[in-house]
Amino acid sequence: MGMIRVCRETSKPSSSSSCSSPPVTSSTSRTETVNGTHQFKISGYSLSKGMGIGKYIASDTFMVGGYAWAIYFYPDGKSVEDNATYVSLFIALASEGTDVRALFELTLMDQSGKEQHKVHSHFGRTLESGPYTLKYRGSMWGYKRFFKRTALETSDYLKDDCLSIHCSVGVVKSHTEGPKIYTIPVPYSNIGQHFGQLLETGKGTDINFEVDGEIFAAHKLVLAARSPVFRAQLFGPMKDQNTECIKVEDMEAPVFKVLLHFIYWDALPDMQELAGLNSKWASTLMAQHLLAAADRYGLERLQLVCEAKLCEDVAINTVATTLALAEQHHCFQLKAVCLKFVALPENLRAVMQTDGFEYLKESCPSVLTELLEYVASISEHSITACGCGNEIFLDGSDVNGRRVKQRIY
Repeated sequence: MGMIRVCRETSKPSSSSSCSSPPVTSSTSRTETVNGTHQFKISGYSLSKGMGIGKYIASDTFMVGGYAWAIYFYPDGKSVEDNATYVSLFIALASEGTDVRALFELTLMDQSGKEQHKVHSHFGRTLESGPYTLKYRGSMWGYKRFFKRTALETSDYLKDDCLSIHCSVGVVKSHTEGPKIYTIPVPYSNIGQHFGQLLETGKGTDINFEVDGEIFAAHKLVLAARSPVFRAQLFGPMKDQNTECIKVEDMEAPVFKVLLHFIYWDALPDMQELAGLNSKWASTLMAQHLLAAADRYGLERLQLVCEAKLCEDVAINTVATTLALAEQHHCFQLKAVCLKFVALPENLRAVMQTDGFEYLKESCPSVLTELLEYVASISEHSITACGCGNEIFLDGSDVNGRRVKQRIY
């Protein structure tokens, strides 16, 4: 009969003990802030006075720590009981979030060069209750009585009827680290390169496309994996009978070439090298065509890439065509950017004289109604076009089909 040996743990096990000690593990919790800043300039301060208690001017949203934030400035104050004696200043959580903990700093900048800024800060001070917690979207931190209005208007903080506000946000993040037992560098994914080389070599291609007289070879499985439209066209119950060579209508060859490149590489090529484009205008034109092609073949990521590029390259001679495309292909963010650009008094008249604006009127008349709303919000139903006394009319139809006309002097 065998013997069972029992080892008892002692406070100081001897090194000669034949029973091994239990492994000792450790971990570290780190709590840090992810910091970001935003500069908010308020031009035309005197015109904002009298807008009403509780009414505010908001900055653009900005991202810090994975959340969107916005600065709210109340020219007549936030609270009725203060009777517009003070201006109010707040930082607000502008995206969805629950119990977001953060530190804040709001600074009214001294514009005299003396650097006597007015600073209200969480940073660098001992906090009795820790960071401030914002419970939900719209939660605010700030000051109802940030500055007495009469004092502000005679101070160095106000210059040329402008105020400058600097905001810092530090979002509190916590994570736990365990011991690292290895350090093996892992390279970035190169699957796109492998598929791209498959396209470039032409090995194993089993489908051809004729586009504007040019032939492009590709692989059915790759196309089907990337595009639901190609999948239905090549393998669906209603697939094309002739899958050896499919003719693509209403698309130019350079556009299809770039489309194929994105399908295989998952990235846009060097436009100048691949399609011979050597100007910003030509690049914008390609992005417009690609946007339509991406929507046609269900390539959502390519559509967003084109939408982002067109947002960055909004210009007088191309914005009307881009606006029409945004409407036709349901690109709502791009549409908003274009409407805002066109409605500016310094842009509107010039845009209306472009061929793209004529196309916009013919293809998307309903957009003109939305444009009128933007114009009205900026100019209060009247825009002065400098250097010309001619009257210009924007014609369109509202959602009920009624004729809409707006006169611009």
